[in-house]
Amino acid sequence: MTHFTEQLKNSLEKGFIDKHHHHVSPFKPELLMNEKHKRQDVLTSLLDELKGCQSFLFSVAFITEAGLATLKSTLSDLHDKGIRGKIMTSTYQYFNQPKVFKELLKLKNVDIRISEVEAFHSKGYIFQHEEYYSLIVGSSNLTSGALKTNYEWNLKLTSHENGEIVGHFLDQFEEMWSVSVPLTLEWISAYKRSYRPVFGERVAEFPDSYGVNRLKEALQVEPNSMQLAALSGIEAVRAHGNTRALVVSATGTGKTYLAAFDVRRYRPKRMLFVVHREQILQKAKNDFHRVIGGDESDFGILSGSSRAMGARYVFATIQTISKQETLDQFNRDAFDYVLIDESHRAGAVTYQRIIEHFTPQFLLGMTATPERSDGYDLFKLFDYNIAYEIRLQEALEEDMLCPFHYFGVTDLEVSGNQVEFDVFTQLVSEERVERIIEKIDYYGFSGERLCGLMFCSSKREAKRLSEELNHRGFRTCALTGDDSQEKRRVEVTNLEEGRLDYILTVDIFNEGIDIPSINQVVMLRQTESSIIFIQQLGRGLRKHSSKQYVTVIDFIANYKNNYLIPIALSGDRSQNKDSIRRKVIDRSYISGTSTINFEAIAKERIYESINQAKLTDLKVLKEAYHNLKNRLGRPPMLSDFVEHYSMDPIVIGTKKGHYGAFLNIVEPDLPDLPSIHSKVLLMVTQELLSGKRVHEALLMQLLLEQESLNKQDFIHRLREQGIRSDQATIHSLENVLSLNFFKDADRLKYGGHALISWEGEVYRFSSHMHSLLKDEWFTQLFKDVLTASLARGQRYDQTKPLTRLEKYTRKDACRLLNWDKEEQSTIYGYKIKHQTCPIFVTYHKGEDVEASVNYGDSFINPEVFHWYTRSRRTTKSEEVRKIIEAQEREIDIHLFVKKNDDEGGDFYYLGEVKPDRESVQDTTMLNQDGQELSVVTMNLLLQERVDQQIYDYLHEQTH
Repeated sequence: MTHFTEQLKNSLEKGFIDKHHHHVSPFKPELLMNEKHKRQDVLTSLLDELKGCQSFLFSVAFITEAGLATLKSTLSDLHDKGIRGKIMTSTYQYFNQPKVFKELLKLKNVDIRISEVEAFHSKGYIFQHEEYYSLIVGSSNLTSGALKTNYEWNLKLTSHENGEIVGHFLDQFEEMWSVSVPLTLEWISAYKRSYRPVFGERVAEFPDSYGVNRLKEALQVEPNSMQLAALSGIEAVRAHGNTRALVVSATGTGKTYLAAFDVRRYRPKRMLFVVHREQILQKAKNDFHRVIGGDESDFGILSGSSRAMGARYVFATIQTISKQETLDQFNRDAFDYVLIDESHRAGAVTYQRIIEHFTPQFLLGMTATPERSDGYDLFKLFDYNIAYEIRLQEALEEDMLCPFHYFGVTDLEVSGNQVEFDVFTQLVSEERVERIIEKIDYYGFSGERLCGLMFCSSKREAKRLSEELNHRGFRTCALTGDDSQEKRRVEVTNLEEGRLDYILTVDIFNEGIDIPSINQVVMLRQTESSIIFIQQLGRGLRKHSSKQYVTVIDFIANYKNNYLIPIALSGDRSQNKDSIRRKVIDRSYISGTSTINFEAIAKERIYESINQAKLTDLKVLKEAYHNLKNRLGRPPMLSDFVEHYSMDPIVIGTKKGHYGAFLNIVEPDLPDLPSIHSKVLLMVTQELLSGKRVHEALLMQLLLEQESLNKQDFIHRLREQGIRSDQATIHSLENVLSLNFFKDADRLKYGGHALISWEGEVYRFSSHMHSLLKDEWFTQLFKDVLTASLARGQRYDQTKPLTRLEKYTRKDACRLLNWDKEEQSTIYGYKIKHQTCPIFVTYHKGEDVEASVNYGDSFINPEVFHWYTRSRRTTKSEEVRKIIEAQEREIDIHLFVKKNDDEGGDFYYLGEVKPDRESVQDTTMLNQDGQELSVVTMNLLLQERVDQQIYDYLHEQTH
């Protein structure tokens, strides 16, 4: 019986006969649903199957552009691997729009046919693997809603290739395929002539497709959910007697309307609204008039030749209002309500001038990006009163923004030592222009006509690319900072009204421009800032009746700042490379029907950039520290970084050994810790702050609250909180806090004194710790580490020693597997101790690795890992016998794998494994001198299948 067959039988046992069947079942039948709170959706399972399959068959009645867009990047990668598939769909109820059939024709590795069977309504996905087939059958059509957000039921089954059920599916598919019509341009033309959309169903699928929501909005202007919450927040700020407030709100969430609603509620005698760019003045004035009502003459613009200085509601550009001769014409109390749009710019001299001049009763700032890299404290300007905050992920979750499909595609390679002229020549070369056209066509856009923005790296590039695109039939223009406001206004109108396909620009449209009909954003420049990235992405996120989603195409070359892309998309501010890397591996954090997709080579370039990035440079950490300090109005503690989803406390807490030492650098007025205090703080920071096991931190936190604690009471407390409480773990905890676990050098580094003592069954702080806790500053820092450790520990499964797919060092394994001593330096690839055997594998070894240890460890598939023992071992060696006979000897084998040495000393924990005895064999390998060395190889059977995304990441070789 093969390993797969055994696994399949266990899966069927658990899925259909006994749910308590003890075997972990990677192929067990699954009900696939879209469950937001669990961050699970049908799409992830579909993509996982696609990535690992040898061929695929889809039989789906309904397909939408947005649904197809979710697969395009993966299908492109499959095309590069030579993997093909078939999709059979229908014209049932005229659901499928003519345009989606044109999109299907773009799939080079997929054969498409149209079933003409009446009432064709199937929803099935079949994936061929090496020895088996996977089937996903149920209610989900190929639409973004069905794959990501709708309430759907789909059953995922796995069948041996000889199974009867898969045979029925394959026969039925081929039977229908044989009588279906191949998709051609001629067929699409004929379908378009006969196409009769059913209005009701179109609105049900796309609630705003026909402007229904726009019509409702026109009849009645009322606050949305975000605006209601923000209005309450602003009112609460005023109720406490404050005169300033800041609203942090993602681009496209309706900040202008929010401001208008608050002005309507506040009813000022006069209001000043200050904006950065002239383009949005007229729209802002119209939106305010629509909300507030009254005479149009009450609303006036102060910019350029328009000088409505006496209006009740004045809408001014910063360039005009900040001029001294303009300010001199206004009394300091001329306005009782002042609004600053894009208020992250308020540190500039022009803004400071008007803020210092006017004395309003209330000052409101609005921004999507409050964090500053110039050190300016925006929060202080608004007295640290954050009335409301909603970021990109939350706004998407609340359905306030247009969904987007982001595609990170592969751009040309740029050599780091190329001169500027050579780079420019490459950027506008025929090869690159053709590549741009290929990708913008393949990934497409939503709606009937293209309305796109391209962000270029230089004015020269924008102008030349515009010319090249125009020569190839596109209608484009380049706009830069050299162009007048009137020129910009005219070209934006041309884009909105369909006379242009694209505007190519550099940075002038990052903010202060509102073109809701944008349905494609193309990024042709390297990412220099996560703030600018989000600003440019945001150009397409406003909802509009002409589109159901916006396509974002990001051309990723081999730039050193590529690591900023996942940071920007996820909002991850941890500065933790593992956390950021995870945002590339697993993109399920994105809300709603939006998706994030990377082509394979582009993804590898981001991984390389993450590996090389200097995320923990002191300068970077200081900036992140000051950003949080500015927000809080006081020096932050480690627990503040956790609470505010800011930097990972591990990153900043361990930078200088412990956080107290870091604070001494950024806050010179804070006290220095004596050496004996510093050593204990170093110990709890280095060993416990990670939260990988919370037992030690929890015990000491309890001892800070009470002088002593009975061991049984502590065990009871652990059980109450669902934390494991076995005797081996308790003994390990005692070893760690007594410092007996550590080597002599570490014990000396950590002060050499136990942190706790116990007599019989009662725990207490040691006398040494009692003396240290008399120092208030030490106590504050010590408590803070414990609090941060417990908060961080929530990401780990505390019912088990190790959490699957989290990362651990060899030292972590020693402690968490309850070894008496820290023996990381002698583990090497593996070590058997205390009935456990951790195995550590570096999957892609460096070229400088000696041949005698350069084993061919590799995945055979997500369930089986092919592994080699140390050299100079045979199947008769005692350590090898222990591994082969691990089950009989009750030895638990744990597998840890990292992709390469660029990841540092942390390994992904892939779970427990058992040797496949039939695969064990003696073999040999050559060392660097050409000498043959004996070695044993075997297959390790994973208790639980590796998640496809982690498998792909580890398995794929870096380009």
